[in-house]
Amino acid sequence: MVASTSTPSWLRSPWTRTVDLRAELRDGSAWLRRPGLPRRLLPAVRAHLGAAPASTAYAFTLFVTWWTLRGVGGSVERRLIFSASTNLYNMRHNPVQVLVASAFWTDGGFPWTTIAGFLIVMAYAERWLGTGRWILLFATGHIGATLLTVTGISHAIDRGLIPLRVAVAADVGTSYGFSAVLAALAFRFRGKVRLVWAGALLATLGVALWVEPTFTDYGHLCAAVIGLAVGAIASLFWHRLQRTADRRAGADHD
Repeated sequence: MVASTSTPSWLRSPWTRTVDLRAELRDGSAWLRRPGLPRRLLPAVRAHLGAAPASTAYAFTLFVTWWTLRGVGGSVERRLIFSASTNLYNMRHNPVQVLVASAFWTDGGFPWTTIAGFLIVMAYAERWLGTGRWILLFATGHIGATLLTVTGISHAIDRGLIPLRVAVAADVGTSYGFSAVLAALAFRFRGKVRLVWAGALLATLGVALWVEPTFTDYGHLCAAVIGLAVGAIASLFWHRLQRTADRRAGADHD
């Protein structure tokens, strides 16, 4: 009996499914040029969002929390934001609660760009990775970057480098998790695009940190490094596992 050399289903990881960006753009352009675009657009959007339930639900949750803040007074809004902030004070007293809550609140005006980013970029990443992996990667970036940032703040306060009021500053948002997933998206593509994607992201965040350094900028850079590290480890692991399985299947076939 001849052994099959096809990759076993349990080895079919998204980390090994890379695409050529030029081919993706070419296919997208061809799809847009096909007749009947208005008729095809709504089903395509529905299919896109339906395949990314976590990103879609996250975007809706951000809208709900923003709407909630608009319906309360200024003092209540400040208390809600403070109670969910991952500042040094809250992280020392309610770390688990604020690590979760902080990721679902936004401070300021309507989060147009954030919601659009989740419905487009994060949904694309979720469709590639799968919902479970996407959630795990997002949470890893959010938690990891937050812990590194809070550690840096504690270190700076202890040495008198920054004022004590930073320990109770408002700090909420999705940007750490978003940065981690955005960095890991580099491993969706093959060839030079992967290097350009990762390099451009690190350069952008690095320049922002250098020009006007804040602990939030530091957290963004940490989150991107975490995302690249997760992507590199996962990609290397699954490619090596697949190559080992292929070699064994080839030896059995011989």
